[in-house]
Amino acid sequence: MKIRARAPIRLDFGGGWTDVPPFSEKEGGAVLNATINRYTYATLIPRKDEHIRIISADFDTFLEVHDFKQLEYDGNLDLIKAGIKVLGIKQGMDLYVRCDAPPGSGTGSSSSISVALIGLLNCLQKEKLSPHEIAKLGRVLELQELHIAGGKQDYYASALGGINYIEFEDPAVSNSRLNIRPDVISEMEKHMVLCYTGKSRLSGNIISTVMKAYERGEKKTTQALFALKRIAHEMKSALLTGDLKWFASLLDENWQNQKKLDASTSSAQIDSLFKTAYKNGAIGGKALGAGGGGCLIFYCEDNREHDVRKALQKKGVQIIDFNFEFQGLFTWAQPE
Repeated sequence: MKIRARAPIRLDFGGGWTDVPPFSEKEGGAVLNATINRYTYATLIPRKDEHIRIISADFDTFLEVHDFKQLEYDGNLDLIKAGIKVLGIKQGMDLYVRCDAPPGSGTGSSSSISVALIGLLNCLQKEKLSPHEIAKLGRVLELQELHIAGGKQDYYASALGGINYIEFEDPAVSNSRLNIRPDVISEMEKHMVLCYTGKSRLSGNIISTVMKAYERGEKKTTQALFALKRIAHEMKSALLTGDLKWFASLLDENWQNQKKLDASTSSAQIDSLFKTAYKNGAIGGKALGAGGGGCLIFYCEDNREHDVRKALQKKGVQIIDFNFEFQGLFTWAQPE
């Protein structure tokens, strides 16, 4: 019997960075994000022996050990190893993992891998975890087990699915799935353009720099973080009322505050892509995740999204078609 799991990636529209300690611990954070129909897929095939084989399609990497005791963190598929270790899985298995999003895209792909993996491995256990528990454990894998800096929002987005407003009062996390009208969702899907710049980034480096500036009390950084928190709250109102021009302007305001946090958030290439998008009909946009590369999202004037797509493609970026998804983590069994 094969066991499979899939977990979606997300678009972070507003409030990113405020879900990262110590800001989220001291001030409380708020984000607005949405999952899309691009996924991490994971398959587990139990073995009769204790061997563990891990195949990652994204990194074209293969690993095999004789038993779980030989799993060591060495930079090779450490996230998957951490899942096996933290959940205490001791049986043999073949694991296959792939993600629709390229690594470093800013779409929470590593968190969707964590969520899919935990959901998959949890199928082998008697006590089943809730989506919130899976999200919390995903955070443990990256931060506590592998010491990778970052926020919390990605795990909750991937585990829960949908368009969500999430508040962080560490350690508490509260989630509100937004009941947005179907016509508003369709308008968003029609008018938005998602593109991949072809350059990955290491968000942990940027995040650590920003949070150190916050801890030093740097005014520019602190004001930007509070602005991002406010923007997430206003985005919630914009979407619930169906005011998408307001939403687009908030995307732009979010991006302006992102850039105030660290110079590496943007680049000459990203600035050029924004200029091209706005020249051809975009009215709002931002870099996803920590920035510095990866994916960009734009909201366009009515019936101008095709112009933005064409102009960006001429600049050499990859357009990613998408729809929003509302299922979150899903696991199932498949006969051999």
